[in-house]
Amino acid sequence: MSDAFRELLRKIGSGIHTGENLTRSEAAAATRMMLLGEATPAQIGAFMISHRIKRPTGEELAGMLDAYEELGPMLAPPNREKGFSVSTVAVFGVPYDGRSRTAPISPLTALILAASGVPTLMHGGDTMPTKEGIPLIEIWRGLGVDWRKLSLEKVQQVFDSTGLGFVYLPKHFPQATALVPYRREIGKRPPFSTMELMWCPCAGDVNVISGYVHPPTEGMFQKAFELRGIKNYTTVKGLEGSCDLPRDRTAIIGIAKPDTKFERVLLAHGDYGFSSTNPAFESAPELLKQMQEVLLGKPSELMQSAIWNGGFYLWRSGVCLDMNSGLIQAETLLSNGQVVQKLEEVSQAVSVFS
Repeated sequence: MSDAFRELLRKIGSGIHTGENLTRSEAAAATRMMLLGEATPAQIGAFMISHRIKRPTGEELAGMLDAYEELGPMLAPPNREKGFSVSTVAVFGVPYDGRSRTAPISPLTALILAASGVPTLMHGGDTMPTKEGIPLIEIWRGLGVDWRKLSLEKVQQVFDSTGLGFVYLPKHFPQATALVPYRREIGKRPPFSTMELMWCPCAGDVNVISGYVHPPTEGMFQKAFELRGIKNYTTVKGLEGSCDLPRDRTAIIGIAKPDTKFERVLLAHGDYGFSSTNPAFESAPELLKQMQEVLLGKPSELMQSAIWNGGFYLWRSGVCLDMNSGLIQAETLLSNGQVVQKLEEVSQAVSVFS
């Protein structure tokens, strides 16, 4: 048993009257001890549920991210000589426990960005509690891209050559994967599930894109990013906490850029001619069938959501000057086959390197 960890657990687990928040360094130490297995299973489970009940602070999340940066994988940004249109890498922070009600859009968004020369990185693991929804890794596999067998070095090669990468926890960060069973056992999402939305396993110039459900979470993001010196990030009150812009309500977005103040952006689907339909997630086979049709340029509600999201992120990434031109470019890339060509390029690269 770790006595040092027990003291940190006692600090957050003492209730509303005597409990305390951890400092950034204490949160980093606690996370490090959990990742390295220095804390016992009883201590880890107690910490996770105590921290969940207390609610994390931005400072604590910053410390957790410090530990992930110290112990976890890190990719280098792709070489600019490869012809990328922008140098900033779009890093998507999507809930690891997946989706169960609405169709995920982010893999299509990632392909649209990569087809436009925007380096794009995703990360995640296998099916995960508490939602047990479809994970990104399964969607990619269904599209013919199996990231699971690639070493981090091979992922870097695919990232360099195609502008698209995926950090797969079981292969690239097994210490973090070892903490996943606790989520099922405690029956609630621990603060790690919030921290993962901000995690950036890529060095250099990045735009960290973090989805969320509850408005207070955005404030935690802002504080943690400020403490860690992240000046370029995007927050999205997205579908099921993802980075996917909704169509049944106004999209609430936060944009932070270097040398400018945090900006609130509100995008109403009706202002751009979109209906209020969010395509439903019915089953993995049906989702993959619909995605393949989108990639072939066939009109559908999922196609509309892909254009809606692709247009925004092309604008946010600096490829397009405004939302309208972003929407036009997203639709053009899908209809003229450039997005499916990018998918084929990535699929071939992954096959070669694996």
